Amino acid sequence: MFGFVVADVKELSKEEQKRYSSVYCGICRRIRLQCSGLSRMGLSYDMAFLALLLMSLYEPEEEQGKRACGIHPIRPRPWVDNPYIRYSADMNVALAYYKALDDYNDEHKTTAKWAKGVFGKSVARIEKQYPRQCAAMADCIARLSALEKEGCTNPDLPAGVFGTLMAELFVYEEDLWSENLRKAGAALGRFIYLADAAIDYRKDGKKKQYNPFLAMGTGEDWGRWEEYLVLSMARCTEYYERLPLVQDKKLLDNILYGGVWLSYRKQQGATKNDG
Repeated sequence: MFGFVVADVKELSKEEQKRYSSVYCGICRRIRLQCSGLSRMGLSYDMAFLALLLMSLYEPEEEQGKRACGIHPIRPRPWVDNPYIRYSADMNVALAYYKALDDYNDEHKTTAKWAKGVFGKSVARIEKQYPRQCAAMADCIARLSALEKEGCTNPDLPAGVFGTLMAELFVYEEDLWSENLRKAGAALGRFIYLADAAIDYRKDGKKKQYNPFLAMGTGEDWGRWEEYLVLSMARCTEYYERLPLVQDKKLLDNILYGGVWLSYRKQQGATKNDG
């Protein structure tokens, strides 16, 4: 359900590309250190956006370095480290665990059982450190599962639940900026859920799997779906722009105003061509 919140890399300067890559590698490095090497299989660029947003808002001191790794063994890759990189790493692993747990409970797939075991080794620590966020993940994923099983015909309901999950992830701590972070996160979560539903419409139809747009029974309607996406992203950027962001603002703008749509259009085109 992720993969949309990425940069339009071609529009980034070389320095911005380096910065983006170093944040991603920093999260990957921290997953390995805090959890395990295998846990990196759930890594997503979406978490790089979360880290960049919190770093821009709170401007922590950063540790920097370069290191080759099993994924990039030849050329050392730059990385950055700070509390928000570590937070994003833990959120990435916790999300992967709760998703694998839900998949295993629903279908008892061997792959889900294996993934649950990989990610689950670190979950007790993460739950203790971030109880609010982990409780939201567990609750929202369970609610999504229930809505899917009942064949919910209103896309707003599951999209809102996923928005609630993202809202809690966006809030590192309760402070002056919590309200705007929550609202931006909620709207971005709605966008992610609905964009994923649009892209998977034909595939889910063939596999007879739940999709909120299929459940509506109105047929394939990209124009209508895009109206939902535009509204969600407009709400997201409204609250995003209320945050006092300076550091990495151009990079964050690139992701929200360009990258999310580039990723969506790319997947939309591939979906239509497959059909």
